[in-house]
Amino acid sequence: MAKEYILSVDQGTTSSRAILFNKNGEVEHVAQKEFKQHFPKDGWVEHDPEEIWNTQKEVIQEVVSKYAEGGKTIAAIGITNQRETTVVWDKETGEPIYNAIVWQDRRTSDYCDELRNDGWSDKIQRKTGLVLDSYFSGTKLKWVLDNVDGARQKAEEGKLAFGTIDCWLIWNLTKGKKHVTDITNASRTLLFNIHDKEWDTELLELMDIPENILPKVCSSSGEIAAAELDCFESGIPITGIAGDQQAALFGQMCLEPGMLKNTYGTGSFIMFNTGDKAITSENNLLTTIGWQMNGETTYALEGSIFIAGALVQWLRDGLGIIESSADVEKLALTEKDNGGVYLVPAFAGLGAPHWDQKARGAMYGLTRGATAGHIARAALEGIAFQVKDVLTAMEADSGISIKELRVDGGASVNKTLMQFQSDILGIPIVRPKVTETTALGAAYLAGLAVGFWKNTDELQKKWEIDARFEPEMKTSEKERLLNKWNQAVEKSKNWV
Repeated sequence: MAKEYILSVDQGTTSSRAILFNKNGEVEHVAQKEFKQHFPKDGWVEHDPEEIWNTQKEVIQEVVSKYAEGGKTIAAIGITNQRETTVVWDKETGEPIYNAIVWQDRRTSDYCDELRNDGWSDKIQRKTGLVLDSYFSGTKLKWVLDNVDGARQKAEEGKLAFGTIDCWLIWNLTKGKKHVTDITNASRTLLFNIHDKEWDTELLELMDIPENILPKVCSSSGEIAAAELDCFESGIPITGIAGDQQAALFGQMCLEPGMLKNTYGTGSFIMFNTGDKAITSENNLLTTIGWQMNGETTYALEGSIFIAGALVQWLRDGLGIIESSADVEKLALTEKDNGGVYLVPAFAGLGAPHWDQKARGAMYGLTRGATAGHIARAALEGIAFQVKDVLTAMEADSGISIKELRVDGGASVNKTLMQFQSDILGIPIVRPKVTETTALGAAYLAGLAVGFWKNTDELQKKWEIDARFEPEMKTSEKERLLNKWNQAVEKSKNWV
């Protein structure tokens, strides 16, 4: 029977999805399930790892049993995942010893401040490419070992396993046979040397983390494991893994140095391909691994914005001014401009290029004349302003003038946001026909490894433009808006 599909397992911050892609790189079938967000304390964000696995298993079973004839038509599996989210489980029972600590969680901010005060920032950045921040997995892992009863002793005895979400899924997909992660996810832990491409002994000692708890690191594309779910006729090869933003960079076919994409998801993540060079940022960006395949490593600069689509969810769930996320554009268009209102969405601190863990969200410029429409417009503009801050830093670090921005993710369908983004950046915004680029990137990495697609030249021909937005705003208006935005950001810093 012909192997017609690649199964992409896309485990995100708010939902688990399974997507079948055909040879043309088109979505054939998709299943999705949301799961609960837990906020046990101010600044803490957790998920139930068992719920993540169960929702992921259910959507895989749905598409495999309904459309893929029990897996007989699936050539390979690609996995992409929310990054930095940390799971620790018992190797013998396979049960988590604590909830997954989500990338947005800020509980280790004080520990990061201690390390910074002790002079570790520069060394950590040189080794890992990362800014010292509670965003990353290493300090979350340390917190679990230090705060869960018996965890440290069990870890010392080799009885515990740590992993990011890709690693947790593979453990379950292989029924505990494989404890592996890929190099892109490893590069987001604060524990991995991106130049030597191995776990860093000095950083493990610094955070008091035993090496036996860590997964084996593999390439992003190649033979990794075999999935053994009950819904499969037989083991299906897992041959692609990449953290969600790296997968989107690949899915957008940003294969040459100087190409970049932005994914508008829960957060907003801009990645800029720097080829085989790891550029150390002078402007608070992250240096990270884009992917590794055929023995070659591609690096990237990244700007991580913690709150983007989550801001629209807050307008829906927190303020109740819209019924669904899709309503935000209609509400924003009830006003011709922002009415002087600026919304800084620093709900989880500020990410790149500011990296202020103690900033908090704020609205400025409110008067009695401010309406829900002004707030909706200010929210969309707040997303776009943050992207502008990151691209300015990327141009400074790379010395490359950015010519266009490729976009994807849920909010990329919002025409008002995309037009404002083009206006405030002063460059074209290009949205592809297939906006499922995160899942598509994982599928591409998996498919290339098994010959489902011949090479990246074949894949580049499949990338097609759906919409293009050109800048229309006058320079004077753009500068006025940016000046007020910068003023608002400065006022939001160091609030806690």
